[in-house]
Amino acid sequence: MLEAADVSRASRRTVPPTWLVLTLACAGQFLVVLDVSVVNVALPSMRADLGLSAQGLQWVVNAYAIAFAGFMLLGGRAGDLYGRKRMFLVGLGLFTLASLAGGLAQQDWQLLVARAVQGLGAAVLAPSTLTILTAAVPEGAARARAIGTWTAVGAGGGAAGGLVGGVLVDVLSWRWVLLINVPVGAVVLAGAVWWLAEGRAGDGRRLDLPGAVLVTAGLATLAYGISQTEASGWSAAATVVPLLAGPALLGVFLVVESRTAAPLMPLGLFRVRAVSSANVAMFLCGSAMFCMWFFMTLYAQNVLGYTPLEAGLALVPSSLAVLVGSKLAPRLMPVLGARNVAVLGTVVAAVGFGWQSTMDVQGAYVISIMVPGILMMLGAGLGATPLAALATAGAQPGEAGLVSGLVNTSRTMGGSLGLAVMSTLAAARSGLAGDSAHSVHSHSAGSGVPQALTDGYALVFRTSAVVLVAGALLMLLWLPRKRSAS
Repeated sequence: MLEAADVSRASRRTVPPTWLVLTLACAGQFLVVLDVSVVNVALPSMRADLGLSAQGLQWVVNAYAIAFAGFMLLGGRAGDLYGRKRMFLVGLGLFTLASLAGGLAQQDWQLLVARAVQGLGAAVLAPSTLTILTAAVPEGAARARAIGTWTAVGAGGGAAGGLVGGVLVDVLSWRWVLLINVPVGAVVLAGAVWWLAEGRAGDGRRLDLPGAVLVTAGLATLAYGISQTEASGWSAAATVVPLLAGPALLGVFLVVESRTAAPLMPLGLFRVRAVSSANVAMFLCGSAMFCMWFFMTLYAQNVLGYTPLEAGLALVPSSLAVLVGSKLAPRLMPVLGARNVAVLGTVVAAVGFGWQSTMDVQGAYVISIMVPGILMMLGAGLGATPLAALATAGAQPGEAGLVSGLVNTSRTMGGSLGLAVMSTLAAARSGLAGDSAHSVHSHSAGSGVPQALTDGYALVFRTSAVVLVAGALLMLLWLPRKRSAS
């Protein structure tokens, strides 16, 4: 009887309900994406409490983003080779412990180290969330719906960052922006230990450590250079050196990968049209869309006079729109085809960005924030799901974790590069280039020059609209002409 009970428990763990797997995977993805943006409204409180410098404030955000993007490929490949459940647990465990350390930090360096470890945990966790989901759901309409839910939850995490952060800072303190991850992470960890089944698709090869070090160093160095543009400008040595060194390290990475017997990233993967085209499209969309929440919040606060919490509430319709778009996409994909849905979503987003570029200093909420915000994020939700589905459908089972890591890396690096470029454009247009680091981190930075700030923000949204139109044309010409993602 004891044997029968053991077998029953093992069976229950091996084949958990699909909805439960989806819930655990989406919970992990929500935490990862939420922490990209949730700290923004807490920065002034962190600075006052820990004595952070202006550069330190930037690194509260950048330490997470750089570690997240830089280790993403390593996390995806490790999931293939060592087990998706194992990497899910390792990543979520690191993320949860680092959240606790950051929330209890007493000095600035402790907070920055904790944010970097959070980013490392997120990089290990994020690819596993998608590969666990795709392994549990058969390819076809059901998987498209599951990916739509995963995309919606991830997008919702990013969208909710400002609102969640504003509520936690106002009601409790900045520390709870990080500490809130601890109980949620503990619950998800317990559920994952009990319910998730282990699975790996690799062939037992060892992890390509030289490749992992090179690609991580290359991406991290490039991201560091991008982050320096706001503080030092594009021509300063602190910017130019890492911007040159990063691509050089990535070039060495490509040489090493072409010669190693067990590469971290088989270059032949990019011969698969779905993988290469979907990742380029994801990079372009990320570069144009990631800055939306950032500049919409600044416009609402610095120009229209909203408080941080009011700004978060003002963007709730946009948050709902991205969820609607993500859930609508799987229903449209069997009818229109994944490529056409991706193009449609990108065009809808471009219309929203173009509308937003007509903003003025006396903007009314409905026409200056709500409606264009809904269009931008409805398009983002419609476009992201088919791109993720196309990329993962084009991979062999043994490369699923790697492709998932590529999708997240493309979006994150595109967003980091796009935000740096857009911040520089906005500062130059508004005449604040010499103080851009202050202007993007202070809610009162633009109180005396609302028209100049509005002109700068408007240029950002016009530029994003142009990038999205170019991205839509690229998708139309390059993405596979399939009726569905399969």
